[in-house]
Amino acid sequence: MSAKVLVVDDMPLNVKMLADVLTFKGYQVVTAAGGKEGLAKVESEKPDLVLLDVMMPDLDGYAVCRAIRAKAETAILPVVMITALDPAEERVKGLEAGADDFLSKPINQPELLARVRSLLRIKEFHDQVQSQARELADWNRTLEQRVAAGVRQIEQMGRLKRFLSPQIADLIVSGTQSEGAADPLKSHRREITVVFLDLRGFTAFTETADPEEVMGVLQEYHHEMGRLIMAHNGTIEHFAGDGIMIFFNDPVVIENPAAQAVRMAVSMQEEFGGLSQIWKKRGYDLHMGIGIAQGYATLGTIGFEGRRDYGAIGSVTNLAARLCSDAKAGQILVSQKVFGCIEELVTAEAVGELSIKGFHKPVPAFNVAGLK
Repeated sequence: MSAKVLVVDDMPLNVKMLADVLTFKGYQVVTAAGGKEGLAKVESEKPDLVLLDVMMPDLDGYAVCRAIRAKAETAILPVVMITALDPAEERVKGLEAGADDFLSKPINQPELLARVRSLLRIKEFHDQVQSQARELADWNRTLEQRVAAGVRQIEQMGRLKRFLSPQIADLIVSGTQSEGAADPLKSHRREITVVFLDLRGFTAFTETADPEEVMGVLQEYHHEMGRLIMAHNGTIEHFAGDGIMIFFNDPVVIENPAAQAVRMAVSMQEEFGGLSQIWKKRGYDLHMGIGIAQGYATLGTIGFEGRRDYGAIGSVTNLAARLCSDAKAGQILVSQKVFGCIEELVTAEAVGELSIKGFHKPVPAFNVAGLK
């Protein structure tokens, strides 16, 4: 769009001459017949440049120019003053009033157009700078908002990870989609490796120990086991007193979940040995058994609107829990399917076929003594 020029002059012939010259060169022209009308047009028309006659009956050009400069929104609006009086004297007055340039009557048309073009180029550059400044200010504001939103998200993540498995918290906060499911928290089927662990002698311990002692033991136990679960990318299904259920391969897919689960279990038994020695000095006789099974399960959110958990349902969870129950102190009992996946990785021995509640046939089980 072409630039808009406001011509302010009380002489109609001067106005017409200036308007015709400028219109012919492609400028938009608006006119005012006096100083007061000129100020009103500056407000309403928002011109890019003002051609301002000095001598006008209602309000002279100097007063108009000073009024234009007094307002922040028009402080840099280009103003060219035009007069038939002594150029040297009037130029000084005009510059003191805030004029950008000065033309003497009669108007030299080439000079007029050259000065108009020059001042409009300066204004265009200034407008670009102002626009960039506004964009930068907007960007800074949005940056502050994005940083604040990021901080809130980190705080939310921190709070969620205190109550949920980190993988589930990540999905809730970020909305990341897991492989093969539009919504990773919706019900879906997947083969997983399930690990159960609980303490031997815990019931007898709770019958004789103070509640504070019991809570202290659980905190130490959960802290050490939780650290190893995180280190091996396990998903915590739940804590239930001394019992913990973990599974692998959901929601984060793992190439060999059985191997990862067994590595974690071996590390847990090794770490638990140190805890057991500390507890023995306090008079607590506690040990740990672990059961591991692999198979398909249905996974997803379980609960109601006010309280939801992420869980796994299927016979594989029952089998892991039963193997854990049958495991003696320090043992890691794994199912036949798990053993088939880790045979080359571990030192293990068959413990025979176990009659497990809920399973019609005896279940072959193996005790993992350690990693090769």
